[in-house]
Amino acid sequence: MAQSVALRTSFVGSRLLLGFVAAFLATLIFHQIGLELCHLIGLTPNTPYNFAGVPPLGVPAVISLAFWGGVWGFVFVLAEPWFERLPGGYWAGAIVFGAIFPTVFSWMVVAPLKGLPLGYGFRFPGLLVGPIVNGLWGLGTGLFLGLMTGWRRPAE
Repeated sequence: MAQSVALRTSFVGSRLLLGFVAAFLATLIFHQIGLELCHLIGLTPNTPYNFAGVPPLGVPAVISLAFWGGVWGFVFVLAEPWFERLPGGYWAGAIVFGAIFPTVFSWMVVAPLKGLPLGYGFRFPGLLVGPIVNGLWGLGTGLFLGLMTGWRRPAE
């Protein structure tokens, strides 16, 4: 019994770490490609791969974003068992998770912390950017996590 609990704990810990890595990579690739697409069609003036330093350490903005994307990877792994229950299955669940949860967190927590209005003012068409780029992030996180784990998900 103790060995089973230890193996399960080790598996969950490994999966959480892989979730961070998958989400970090998904931010650098899927999220940034989505940002470029949104920029090209005129939804946002922001462009991908912003290397401007972020205070207080001066870390490039895209690396800071990827780090926080990786942190969201922990939440992604914890929510993953429910993805298949959604209409459309796992992939729809991954996209919906990404489109909703990091976006709403950004609107309701990050924006006020930066001294900006809730939802960055909820102005259209910018209102669409978060769900698009974060939905792509969710898709990419699921894809990278599947590739790194051989498509195995923990039993519920």
